[in-house]
Amino acid sequence: MSIAMKMNKLLVAVATVLSLTANSSYAQDLPEISFATEPTFPPFEFTQDGKIVGFEIDLINAIGRAAGFTPKIVAMPFDAILPAVMGGVQEAAISGISKNPEREKKVLFSDGTVVAGQAIMIRKDSVGQIHKMEDLKGHKVCVQLGSVGADIVRGIEGAEAVTFNSMPEAYMELKKKGCDAAVTGNPVHQYYLASTKDQDLVYVKESLVRAVDLGIITRKGNEQLIEKINAGLKTIRENGEFAKIEQRWLPNE
Repeated sequence: MSIAMKMNKLLVAVATVLSLTANSSYAQDLPEISFATEPTFPPFEFTQDGKIVGFEIDLINAIGRAAGFTPKIVAMPFDAILPAVMGGVQEAAISGISKNPEREKKVLFSDGTVVAGQAIMIRKDSVGQIHKMEDLKGHKVCVQLGSVGADIVRGIEGAEAVTFNSMPEAYMELKKKGCDAAVTGNPVHQYYLASTKDQDLVYVKESLVRAVDLGIITRKGNEQLIEKINAGLKTIRENGEFAKIEQRWLPNE
Protein backbone atom coordinates (compact mmCIF):
# COMPACT_ATOMS: atom_id res chain seq x y z
CA MET A 1 0.00 0.00 0.00
CA SER A 2 1.39 3.40 -0.97
CA ILE A 3 2.16 6.11 1.58
CA ALA A 4 -0.53 8.31 0.01
CA MET A 5 -3.19 5.62 0.48
CA LYS A 6 -2.10 5.05 4.09
CA MET A 7 -2.30 8.78 4.79
CA ASN A 8 -5.74 8.97 3.21
CA LYS A 9 -7.03 6.11 5.40
CA LEU A 10 -5.52 7.75 8.47
CA LEU A 11 -7.21 11.07 7.69
CA VAL A 12 -10.59 9.36 7.20
CA ALA A 13 -10.22 7.54 10.53
CA VAL A 14 -9.28 10.76 12.36
CA ALA A 15 -12.21 12.62 10.78
CA THR A 16 -14.61 9.84 11.86
CA VAL A 17 -13.36 9.94 15.45
CA LEU A 18 -13.63 13.73 15.56
CA SER A 19 -17.18 13.58 14.15
CA LEU A 20 -18.29 10.98 16.70
CA THR A 21 -16.69 12.95 19.53
CA ALA A 22 -18.37 16.15 18.38
CA ASN A 23 -21.77 14.47 18.11
CA SER A 24 -21.39 12.86 21.54
CA SER A 25 -20.34 16.18 23.06
CA TYR A 26 -23.28 17.91 21.38
CA ALA A 27 -25.74 15.36 22.75
CA GLN A 28 -24.28 15.77 26.26
CA ASP A 29 -24.49 19.55 26.03
CA LEU A 30 -28.19 19.62 25.16
CA PRO A 31 -30.36 20.91 28.02
CA GLU A 32 -32.44 18.23 29.72
CA ILE A 33 -36.16 18.93 30.15
CA SER A 34 -38.42 16.76 32.31
CA PHE A 35 -41.71 15.53 30.83
CA ALA A 36 -44.24 13.87 33.12
CA THR A 37 -46.31 11.02 31.73
CA GLU A 38 -48.47 8.15 32.92
CA PRO A 39 -47.13 5.07 31.11
CA THR A 40 -50.37 3.08 31.21
CA PHE A 41 -52.04 4.57 28.14
CA PRO A 42 -51.10 2.59 25.02
CA PRO A 43 -50.41 3.49 22.26
CA PHE A 44 -49.46 6.95 23.56
CA GLU A 45 -47.19 5.83 26.40
CA PHE A 46 -46.79 2.49 28.14
CA THR A 47 -44.13 0.20 29.61
CA GLN A 48 -42.64 -2.54 27.47
CA ASP A 49 -39.66 -4.67 28.51
CA GLY A 50 -38.94 -2.25 31.35
CA LYS A 51 -38.90 0.84 29.11
CA ILE A 52 -41.48 3.57 28.57
CA VAL A 53 -42.42 3.53 24.88
CA GLY A 54 -45.23 4.74 22.64
CA PHE A 55 -46.35 7.35 20.15
CA GLU A 56 -45.80 10.35 22.40
CA ILE A 57 -42.43 9.07 23.64
CA ASP A 58 -41.13 8.78 20.08
CA LEU A 59 -42.76 12.13 19.34
CA ILE A 60 -41.11 14.10 22.16
CA ASN A 61 -37.73 12.51 21.44
CA ALA A 62 -38.02 13.58 17.79
CA ILE A 63 -39.11 17.08 18.82
CA GLY A 64 -36.17 17.26 21.21
CA ARG A 65 -33.69 16.33 18.49
CA ALA A 66 -35.18 18.95 16.17
CA ALA A 67 -35.43 21.70 18.81
CA GLY A 68 -32.18 21.05 20.68
CA PHE A 69 -33.10 19.48 24.02
CA THR A 70 -33.07 16.05 25.66
CA PRO A 71 -36.40 14.89 27.12
CA LYS A 72 -36.28 13.20 30.52
CA ILE A 73 -39.41 11.05 30.90
CA VAL A 74 -40.84 10.95 34.43
CA ALA A 75 -43.63 8.48 35.23
CA MET A 76 -46.45 9.58 37.55
CA PRO A 77 -50.21 9.07 37.98
CA PHE A 78 -52.28 10.97 35.43
CA ASP A 79 -54.26 12.93 38.00
CA ALA A 80 -50.98 14.21 39.51
CA ILE A 81 -49.57 15.53 36.23
CA LEU A 82 -51.34 18.91 35.98
CA PRO A 83 -50.57 19.86 39.62
CA ALA A 84 -46.92 18.82 39.12
CA VAL A 85 -46.56 21.00 36.01
CA MET A 86 -48.48 23.93 37.50
CA GLY A 87 -46.31 23.83 40.62
CA GLY A 88 -43.05 23.57 38.70
CA VAL A 89 -42.24 20.09 40.04
CA GLN A 90 -42.06 18.94 36.40
CA GLU A 91 -41.15 21.28 33.56
CA ALA A 92 -43.65 19.83 31.10
CA ALA A 93 -45.89 16.85 30.39
CA ILE A 94 -46.90 14.67 27.46
CA SER A 95 -49.54 12.10 28.38
CA GLY A 96 -52.49 11.98 25.98
CA ILE A 97 -53.60 15.37 27.32
CA SER A 98 -56.67 16.78 25.55
CA LYS A 99 -56.98 20.52 25.10
CA ASN A 100 -60.02 21.98 26.79
CA PRO A 101 -60.93 25.42 28.19
CA GLU A 102 -60.60 24.29 31.81
CA ARG A 103 -57.07 22.98 31.33
CA GLU A 104 -56.04 25.96 29.21
CA LYS A 105 -56.82 28.21 32.19
CA LYS A 106 -54.20 26.34 34.20
CA VAL A 107 -51.35 25.47 31.79
CA LEU A 108 -49.88 26.37 28.40
CA PHE A 109 -50.52 23.97 25.52
CA SER A 110 -48.36 23.35 22.49
CA ASP A 111 -49.80 23.24 19.00
CA GLY A 112 -51.96 20.15 18.56
CA THR A 113 -50.18 16.88 17.89
CA VAL A 114 -53.05 14.59 16.91
CA VAL A 115 -56.84 14.77 17.04
CA ALA A 116 -58.59 12.24 19.27
CA GLY A 117 -62.19 11.84 20.36
CA GLN A 118 -63.85 9.85 23.12
CA ALA A 119 -65.63 6.62 22.28
CA ILE A 120 -67.19 3.52 23.80
CA MET A 121 -65.96 -0.06 24.03
CA ILE A 122 -68.44 -2.82 24.92
CA ARG A 123 -68.54 -6.60 25.19
CA LYS A 124 -69.79 -8.62 22.27
CA ASP A 125 -72.89 -9.57 24.25
CA SER A 126 -73.89 -5.88 24.36
CA VAL A 127 -73.74 -5.23 20.61
CA GLY A 128 -76.92 -3.51 19.49
CA GLN A 129 -77.72 -2.17 22.96
CA ILE A 130 -75.25 0.74 23.23
CA HIS A 131 -74.68 3.05 20.25
CA LYS A 132 -73.96 6.50 21.68
CA MET A 133 -72.95 8.17 24.94
CA GLU A 134 -76.57 8.79 25.98
CA ASP A 135 -77.14 5.01 25.92
CA LEU A 136 -74.81 4.69 28.93
CA LYS A 137 -77.61 5.91 31.22
CA GLY A 138 -78.24 3.28 33.86
CA HIS A 139 -74.91 1.53 33.21
CA LYS A 140 -71.60 1.18 35.05
CA VAL A 141 -68.81 2.54 32.85
CA CYS A 142 -65.07 1.84 33.27
CA VAL A 143 -62.87 4.93 32.85
CA GLN A 144 -59.35 6.09 33.70
CA LEU A 145 -58.94 8.28 36.76
CA GLY A 146 -58.68 11.99 35.87
CA SER A 147 -59.50 11.47 32.19
CA VAL A 148 -61.84 13.27 29.79
CA GLY A 149 -63.73 9.99 29.50
CA ALA A 150 -64.40 10.08 33.24
CA ASP A 151 -65.73 13.65 32.94
CA ILE A 152 -68.05 12.65 30.08
CA VAL A 153 -69.51 9.68 31.96
CA ARG A 154 -70.06 11.75 35.10
CA GLY A 155 -72.01 14.21 32.96
CA ILE A 156 -74.47 11.53 31.79
CA GLU A 157 -77.48 11.33 34.05
CA GLY A 158 -77.86 7.85 35.51
CA ALA A 159 -74.42 6.59 34.39
CA GLU A 160 -71.92 5.44 37.02
CA ALA A 161 -68.19 6.02 36.43
CA VAL A 162 -65.98 3.23 37.79
CA THR A 163 -62.40 4.55 37.85
CA PHE A 164 -59.13 2.73 37.28
CA ASN A 165 -55.48 3.79 37.18
CA SER A 166 -55.09 2.50 33.63
CA MET A 167 -57.19 1.51 30.63
CA PRO A 168 -55.81 -2.06 30.52
CA GLU A 169 -57.28 -2.47 34.03
CA ALA A 170 -60.56 -0.96 32.82
CA TYR A 171 -60.72 -3.37 29.87
CA MET A 172 -60.12 -6.35 32.17
CA GLU A 173 -62.98 -5.23 34.40
CA LEU A 174 -65.22 -4.82 31.37
CA LYS A 175 -64.39 -8.36 30.24
CA LYS A 176 -65.19 -9.65 33.75
CA LYS A 177 -68.61 -7.89 33.56
CA GLY A 178 -67.72 -5.54 36.41
CA CYS A 179 -68.97 -2.75 34.15
CA ASP A 180 -71.01 -2.55 30.96
CA ALA A 181 -68.80 -0.31 28.83
CA ALA A 182 -65.49 1.59 28.80
CA VAL A 183 -64.92 5.16 27.59
CA THR A 184 -61.58 6.62 26.49
CA GLY A 185 -59.82 8.04 23.43
CA ASN A 186 -60.64 6.26 20.19
CA PRO A 187 -56.94 5.60 19.34
CA VAL A 188 -56.61 3.76 22.67
CA HIS A 189 -59.52 1.44 21.86
CA GLN A 190 -58.20 0.85 18.35
CA TYR A 191 -54.65 0.11 19.47
CA TYR A 192 -55.87 -2.27 22.18
CA LEU A 193 -57.90 -4.31 19.71
CA ALA A 194 -55.16 -4.28 17.05
CA SER A 195 -52.39 -5.29 19.46
CA THR A 196 -54.26 -7.88 21.57
CA LYS A 197 -56.57 -9.37 18.91
CA ASP A 198 -59.21 -9.44 21.65
CA GLN A 199 -62.37 -11.04 20.26
CA ASP A 200 -64.56 -10.33 23.30
CA LEU A 201 -64.67 -6.52 23.07
CA VAL A 202 -66.11 -4.28 20.36
CA TYR A 203 -65.29 -0.64 19.55
CA VAL A 204 -68.49 1.36 19.03
CA LYS A 205 -67.36 3.61 16.20
CA GLU A 206 -70.59 5.62 15.99
CA SER A 207 -70.21 6.69 19.64
CA LEU A 208 -67.29 9.04 18.88
CA VAL A 209 -67.63 12.51 20.45
CA ARG A 210 -65.46 15.50 21.38
CA ALA A 211 -62.76 15.19 18.73
CA VAL A 212 -60.09 17.57 20.08
CA ASP A 213 -56.37 18.20 19.80
CA LEU A 214 -53.93 16.50 22.12
CA GLY A 215 -51.03 18.65 23.19
CA ILE A 216 -47.88 19.00 25.27
CA ILE A 217 -48.15 21.21 28.34
CA THR A 218 -45.99 23.40 30.53
CA ARG A 219 -46.67 25.94 33.28
CA LYS A 220 -48.10 29.38 32.61
CA GLY A 221 -45.33 31.86 31.84
CA ASN A 222 -43.05 29.31 30.16
CA GLU A 223 -43.72 30.55 26.63
CA GLN A 224 -40.07 30.00 25.70
CA LEU A 225 -40.39 26.23 26.12
CA ILE A 226 -43.70 26.08 24.23
CA GLU A 227 -42.15 28.02 21.34
CA LYS A 228 -39.24 25.57 21.26
CA ILE A 229 -41.60 22.57 21.29
CA ASN A 230 -43.78 24.09 18.56
CA ALA A 231 -40.70 24.78 16.41
CA GLY A 232 -39.53 21.18 16.79
CA LEU A 233 -43.02 19.86 16.02
CA LYS A 234 -43.18 21.99 12.87
CA THR A 235 -39.78 20.69 11.74
CA ILE A 236 -40.67 17.01 12.09
CA ARG A 237 -44.00 17.54 10.35
CA GLU A 238 -42.19 19.12 7.41
CA ASN A 239 -39.37 16.55 7.16
CA GLY A 240 -41.71 13.54 7.32
CA GLU A 241 -40.57 12.15 10.68
CA PHE A 242 -43.94 12.89 12.32
CA ALA A 243 -45.78 10.86 9.67
CA LYS A 244 -43.46 7.89 10.25
CA ILE A 245 -44.06 7.97 14.01
CA GLU A 246 -47.82 8.29 13.53
CA GLN A 247 -47.89 5.37 11.10
CA ARG A 248 -45.90 3.23 13.56
CA TRP A 249 -48.23 3.70 16.51
CA LEU A 250 -51.70 4.86 15.49
CA PRO A 251 -53.72 2.29 13.53
CA ASN A 252 -56.30 3.51 11.07
CA GLU A 253 -59.94 3.29 12.06
